[in-house]
Amino acid sequence: MRRPGNLFLVGPMGAGKSTIGRQLARVLGLPFEDSDRVIEARTGVDIPFIFEKEGEAGFRRREKAVIDELTRRDGIVLATGGGAVLDPDNRRRLAARGMVIYLHASVDQQLARTARDRNRPLLQTEDPRARLASLFAERDPLYREVADLVVETDGRSVREVVQRLQRLLRRRGLLA
Repeated sequence: MRRPGNLFLVGPMGAGKSTIGRQLARVLGLPFEDSDRVIEARTGVDIPFIFEKEGEAGFRRREKAVIDELTRRDGIVLATGGGAVLDPDNRRRLAARGMVIYLHASVDQQLARTARDRNRPLLQTEDPRARLASLFAERDPLYREVADLVVETDGRSVREVVQRLQRLLRRRGLLA
């Protein structure tokens, strides 16, 4: 099987970037990276702790450096954090260094998938639905701007999304 270059997954929290990315990497025989997990491994603390101590700006600085580093690698599947596209440099690097796949998920789907997750600092609010809707309104145009492919994840299993991605990559001549 011919391998694609880099595949970068973008999209909102709860879209399945990490889960789908891990499975896609497995079936394609590529290494998988998750920018949030790399940040946690290097700092020795979780994302909420970084947000608490450094604020969102501190976290975004760390994220930018990790995305720059990881996108320089060749032949990986990378799951980015939901807000990675906020930085114009991140968008440029993602677009220039690989194929960007936007995993689209509705606000309802995001809410269902993140409802009990306490590891999401941006959702520690009185009205998580309103917060997700606000983030979606701000970020959806940025995801679309950078994306080579947009794939719907609502109501689809990980397996279904991975199979769809394989078909789309074959159509583009990136897989045999």
